[in-house]
Amino acid sequence: MSSQRSRGSSRWKHAVVLVTGGTGSFGQEFIKVLLREHRPKKLIIFSRDELKQHEMQTHGFNQPALRYFIGDVRDVDRLRRAMQGVDIVVHAAALKQVPSCEYNPFEAVRTNVLGAQNVIEAAIDCRVKKVMALSTDKAVNPVNLYGATKLCAEKMFIQSNSYRVKGVPKFSCVRYGNVLASRGSVITLFRKQQREQGVITITDPAMTRFWVTLTQGVWFVIRAIERMEGGEIFVPKLPSMRVVDVSRTLAPSCKVRYIGVRPGEKLHESLISEDEVRHTVEREGMYVIRPEFPWWRRQQPSKRKALPSGFRYCSDTNTWWLTGPDLKRMTGELSAEPNGRE
Repeated sequence: MSSQRSRGSSRWKHAVVLVTGGTGSFGQEFIKVLLREHRPKKLIIFSRDELKQHEMQTHGFNQPALRYFIGDVRDVDRLRRAMQGVDIVVHAAALKQVPSCEYNPFEAVRTNVLGAQNVIEAAIDCRVKKVMALSTDKAVNPVNLYGATKLCAEKMFIQSNSYRVKGVPKFSCVRYGNVLASRGSVITLFRKQQREQGVITITDPAMTRFWVTLTQGVWFVIRAIERMEGGEIFVPKLPSMRVVDVSRTLAPSCKVRYIGVRPGEKLHESLISEDEVRHTVEREGMYVIRPEFPWWRRQQPSKRKALPSGFRYCSDTNTWWLTGPDLKRMTGELSAEPNGRE
């Protein structure tokens, strides 16, 4: 995926932006980039974690444009209060750990599904202009509860475009793969295991995943917000790598122990399902899954190319693969910029 910077700064200058889950890994990086590159009129950090909000304020996130709201996406009234006068909502709040969601299914549904409904209803009531929801490759043909809740949330956000009044709100989604070195990521786990145990645990030597850096994910979300018409699922072009090769690159001398595929885990991930291919188009650096509903305004075909019959966008059949040096650059262990691809 390209690391090219967005050219839409003027579009954000007068915008009021709210980020749910704003104290998470994505939220903090998104806020950092938006403040540095686009300088919106106001940026609201909405989260339930008082400690993380305090830590952000004492570690540089204290610019005049920032506002801190304690609140939970399970509370629709608090969301309505927070969204008063907001132009753009980025919905990043979710329970994301697969084992945790499997063990706490009711909590996963309350946050990821009912919380998504609350964000949608508050955005409609407050006449927000654009809402972009973050999703995951695990929402494609899901085999675990986390993926199932995110698929449900995707469906809700896309279909909510039928409730527009005079063109607002516009709802879209971004769907991408594993985020390198974010909190709870496999790379963070590998480094901890290397440091504390000297043994890295891997489920299966054949397992592959799509990979993206936190910064690349943020820039892709910004780019998608600037281009959205409402109803699209934006999918970046991403590289794949076997999980075992990730471990060998980051800890070549460390022992590896295979523990078998865990419940709710796939060997390979997909970013576009076979059924979605029929209404997906290719654009520069991305794929756009277009809705199949009457409210969708058909776009002109310029700069868009339909995908061929039988196309599969899966981590094991991907044509773009990371090498060890690529991965080290992406994780910051080499100083050069990560390889970009449009």
